[in-house]
Amino acid sequence: MAEEVSPSKVLKQVGGAVPEGIRPNIIIIGSVAAAYWLFRGKQSYGVRTKDIDSVISPRVEAVDKGRAIAEKLLGEGWTPRTEGDFGKPGDASTPVKQLPALRLWPPHSKDWFFELLTEPAGDDQAERVFTRFVVNGTDHYGLPSFRYTGVATFEAGETEFGIRCAIPEMMALANLLEHPEIKPDRVKGTDIKRSNKDLGRVLAIARLSVERQIEIWTERWRRALEARFPERRQELAARAGNGLRELIDSPGDLQQAADTCNAGLLAQSPVTADQLGQTARRVLVLLQQIAVKPSSR
Repeated sequence: MAEEVSPSKVLKQVGGAVPEGIRPNIIIIGSVAAAYWLFRGKQSYGVRTKDIDSVISPRVEAVDKGRAIAEKLLGEGWTPRTEGDFGKPGDASTPVKQLPALRLWPPHSKDWFFELLTEPAGDDQAERVFTRFVVNGTDHYGLPSFRYTGVATFEAGETEFGIRCAIPEMMALANLLEHPEIKPDRVKGTDIKRSNKDLGRVLAIARLSVERQIEIWTERWRRALEARFPERRQELAARAGNGLRELIDSPGDLQQAADTCNAGLLAQSPVTADQLGQTARRVLVLLQQIAVKPSSR
């Protein structure tokens, strides 16, 4: 099981390690980013996560910025995570699809690792894509990009550490778009369906965001779809809630989603499957609003 880490401590360490001129190009996504915003001021709060996903933005600068980040961190004692089939760096002959992502352990710790990603090349990207970059002239790695990463990073917020964090509602929308159905794929090494974990995180974020008035999510969601998918925004808005509907209709999947929430973001305020279903219905109401309301432009 992943160790519990402090979002603020992780962000401070990453912000201090990344070259100063490149800090504005880094956007942290995932559990650490969500916890940073949702539990600000709670110094004792920790989140269980192993990977600190760090998106280099904009994409056109990702190769140069990624190389600079990697070479600085490696020079300061960060070490590559080499476990797995694609842990060791490739070379010039390695096909792009077989290049490993660069994952770095911070000095003197194996509690978490820093992983470099970038945003998709365009709104028509359908699957994960790797972009080659070369570290120290010899080691070839790939910068992964996923089709909805640009939604997750939309309007990311500034932190006191010089890097940005994705805001919770944008990560929620990215997960909703990524899972329009409950897929059979499992989280590696577990029986947990990836869809249940990710849709559960959407609902955990919604429950924790009540005081932040989740009704304002709809306008932000609409802006993100208009900016990232101008030609497909209506289609995507219309199907974004399909995965949640499947989750509500499947007691086993809903229970698994609740279990993952209670082991993660909702560890301090656990929920039942029924309570999570109620939250799902509230989120579906918000999604219906962006599906039917015309653009404000």
